[in-house]
Amino acid sequence: MSRKVLVGMSGGVDSTVTAVLLQKEGYEVTGVYMKLHEKAGYHEENYAKAQKVAKHLGITVHFHDLSADFKEEVYDYFVETYKEGLTPNPCVICNRTIKFGKMVEFADSLGIEKVATGHYLNCDGEFFYMAKDASKDQSYFVAQVRKEVLPRLIFPLGSWLKEDVKMFASEIPALEDFATQKESSEICFVENDYTEILEKHMDIDREGETVYADGRVVGKHKGYMHYTIGKRRGFTVDGAHDPHFVVAIKPESNQIVVGKREELEANRFSIKNLNFFKSLDSDNLTVKVRYRTRAIPCKVTENREVELSEPVFGLAYGQIAVFYEDDKVVGSGIIC
Repeated sequence: MSRKVLVGMSGGVDSTVTAVLLQKEGYEVTGVYMKLHEKAGYHEENYAKAQKVAKHLGITVHFHDLSADFKEEVYDYFVETYKEGLTPNPCVICNRTIKFGKMVEFADSLGIEKVATGHYLNCDGEFFYMAKDASKDQSYFVAQVRKEVLPRLIFPLGSWLKEDVKMFASEIPALEDFATQKESSEICFVENDYTEILEKHMDIDREGETVYADGRVVGKHKGYMHYTIGKRRGFTVDGAHDPHFVVAIKPESNQIVVGKREELEANRFSIKNLNFFKSLDSDNLTVKVRYRTRAIPCKVTENREVELSEPVFGLAYGQIAVFYEDDKVVGSGIIC
């Protein structure tokens, strides 16, 4: 069996410890730093950190410019999805097309079979599983990765707690500063708020109408791209005494539909862009409709309808529905 592995190295503590652990296990480690976007100063600083790790381990770290692929596959998808009044999940798409797509292709070009990252999850070659550290678990974000790639993936941090990863790094003199550095942002190309990205490409501040589901105009809002399903502030509802929430977005008319909390309730939804690791006919099937939500028991019908055992609130079209059996990821689809 080949003992060569390509490790995605971001300059952060997780990918650093991943590389250290795999070398300790006897792997011949090669690193790759992937440039994904054009944020000023970002890559110079982080590639320098990755080089520091590589020097400490005595390995090579490649600089791989994937910014054109990332723009086409992830960034443009992010912008266009919001433009359509939907809610994207760029990290899920990035994992499918870039980190476990283009990175795997780069491993092929180097003649390397195994690929590793600092994600918090587990993989047995057939399925992904939740990480030991539930607060850091990233199994949700890999549910669209192509099934044929799984036998090649290694995730050393799946059995670690984040605090132990930091402690491990702090005990290596050459790498101790990695243990205390600031965590990277959830969406790597977004500095503060997603609207900062959108306003570079279109006018997001066109005032529009706030309406009820029956079409009655009841107020104003500052532009539909400022809103996602479930938001309850930043718009007016004339004469309202109870809290109102965004329940739908109409990009073609620049309107947002608002209603009471019970109007956010959903018991079923459809899915597209299916990515299954096994059939979804289990009696033990649950689904997460967003990353930071509880998994809810469900059934998937033959016509790609998901029936929930209890309602969810704030279901957003464009988000990813991820299906589990206990801690095992069995498939995913885009909510539509």
